[in-house]
Amino acid sequence: MDIKQKASLFAASSALVLAGSKFAAGLVSGSMAVVSSGLDSLIDVFMSIMNFVAIRKAAEPADDSHEYGHTKAEDVAGLIQSLVIVCSGSIIIYRAVVEFIEHKTIAYSVFDFSTMAFSLAFTVVISVVLVRIAKQTGSNALKADALHYTSDLYSNSGAILAILLTYFTGIIFFDLAFAIVVGCIIIISAVKIFRSSLAGIMDASIPRSIEAEIEGHINSMPFPTVGFHKLRTRYSGSKKYIDFHLLTCRILHIDEAHEIASRLEKEITGKLGLAEVMVHIEPCRRECDLTEKTCSMVRVSAGTPDP
Repeated sequence: MDIKQKASLFAASSALVLAGSKFAAGLVSGSMAVVSSGLDSLIDVFMSIMNFVAIRKAAEPADDSHEYGHTKAEDVAGLIQSLVIVCSGSIIIYRAVVEFIEHKTIAYSVFDFSTMAFSLAFTVVISVVLVRIAKQTGSNALKADALHYTSDLYSNSGAILAILLTYFTGIIFFDLAFAIVVGCIIIISAVKIFRSSLAGIMDASIPRSIEAEIEGHINSMPFPTVGFHKLRTRYSGSKKYIDFHLLTCRILHIDEAHEIASRLEKEITGKLGLAEVMVHIEPCRRECDLTEKTCSMVRVSAGTPDP
C-alpha cells in the first residue's frame, strides 16, 4: 500500500469518527448547522473511500485493454465526487430553510460546542496531511479530497459561531444562515473539483508554468541540439504526459541522437516526478556547414538573426 492509499484510509476513518459525533450532537440539539456539518463529514467518508479505490486502480500497470494505464480512474472518482457534493450541499440548504420556516426548536448544549471544537481541530490535522501528500504525489483525487476537507474548516467554524450566537441570543436565524453558508461552500468546492477532474478526463494541458520550464530546459541544451517544436502535454490522474519533436543537427548518427533523446527524457521526468516523456528525433532541415559556429538555429536562439 503506497502513501496515497494510506492517506485515503486515514481520511476515511477520521471522517467517520467526526460524522458520528456530529450527527449525535445535532440530533440531540436539533441544530441543522451541526447536522449539516455531520452530513458533510459523512460525504467525506464516501469520497475518501472512493479515492482509495480509484488510487489503487490508477496504480495498476498498463494491460492489453488499457495500454496507457489506468490513471484516469482518479479523475473519474473526482468527477463523481463533485456531483455527490452538489447534491449534499443542495440538501443542506433545503433542509435548513424548511426547518426555519417550521420554527423548529434548537436546544444547544456544551456537547454541541465541544463536538464541533474537536471536529475543527481534527479537520485541521486531516487537511494538512492530505495537502502535503497531494502536493508530494500530484494526485488529483487527493487534491479533491484535500480541497473538501479545507472547506470543512470553514463549515466547522461557521457551525461553532452559529452555536455561540444562537445559544446567547436565542435567535435561530443564525443556525439557518450558517447552514446555508456551509451548503454554498460545499457546492463551490464541488465546482472546483468538477472542473479539475473534467480537465483530466479531457486531456487538458499541464499548467503553462510547467510547460515553460520544459521549454527552457530544452532550449538550454547545447549543439548539436538546435531546437524543438510540436510540444504537447496532458495529464491523467497524477501522471503527466509530454511529447515533442527535438531538432538535432543532421550530422549526428542515429545512436547519438537517440542517446540525447533518452537523456533528455530522464532529465524532464526527474524534474516533474510521475511523468511519461516521449521525444521524437527530427533532423534539422536548414542548410549550413554543420558546425556550431555556422548553425543558423543556434544563432537565432542566441539572439543573432539569420544572415
